[in-house]
Amino acid sequence: MVNVRQIKTNRDKVQFRKPDAEDGAAIWELIASCKPLDENSMYCNLIQCDHFRDTCILAEMDGEPVGWISGYVLPSDETTFFVWQVAVSQKARGMGLAKRMLEKLLARDICNDVTRMQTTITKDNDASWALFRSFADAQDAELDHEAHFESDTHFQGEHATEHMVTITLPEAEKLNAVA
Repeated sequence: MVNVRQIKTNRDKVQFRKPDAEDGAAIWELIASCKPLDENSMYCNLIQCDHFRDTCILAEMDGEPVGWISGYVLPSDETTFFVWQVAVSQKARGMGLAKRMLEKLLARDICNDVTRMQTTITKDNDASWALFRSFADAQDAELDHEAHFESDTHFQGEHATEHMVTITLPEAEKLNAVA
C-alpha cells in the first residue's frame, strides 16, 4: 500500500542542484540502477556533469542521488531544449520528481530563449510517454511526435525506432501568433 504521508515527507526532502564533475560516477550508478535505461560510459556522465552542468539537474535525498536529467540547448537552435536522459531512483518514484526536474531546468537563465522541448522515445517506453504527456499538460503545451531515428536506417535493426517528441511551450505559441 502506498504511504501518501511518507511520499510527501520524502518529496519535501529532495534537493535540486547543478551537477559537478565529482558527481559523474554516482550518476552513472544511478542510471545503471534504472533499467532499462541505456547506459552511457562513466566518462560520458562525467562530461555531462562538467561541460553541460548548466543544462543538467541532479536531485538528491539525504545527500544521495535519486534523480537526474541530462539535456542541452541545441547548438543550432537556442529556442530548443533537448532532453537526453531522465533517471529516477526506485526510492524516489511516485513523487513527481521527473516533472519537477524538467520545470526547474526550464526556469534556469540558460533556458530564457527556449520555446520548445524535444526528446526521443521508443513506442514501448510507457513511463517516458507518461512523463512528457503529463509535463505538456501541466504546461498547457502541445505535444507532437514522429518517427525520427529509425530502427533499420539508424540502428541496423539493433534498437527500436526513436520518436522525436516536441513540446511547444505556451509562450512560444503566443509569440508565433504575433509574428
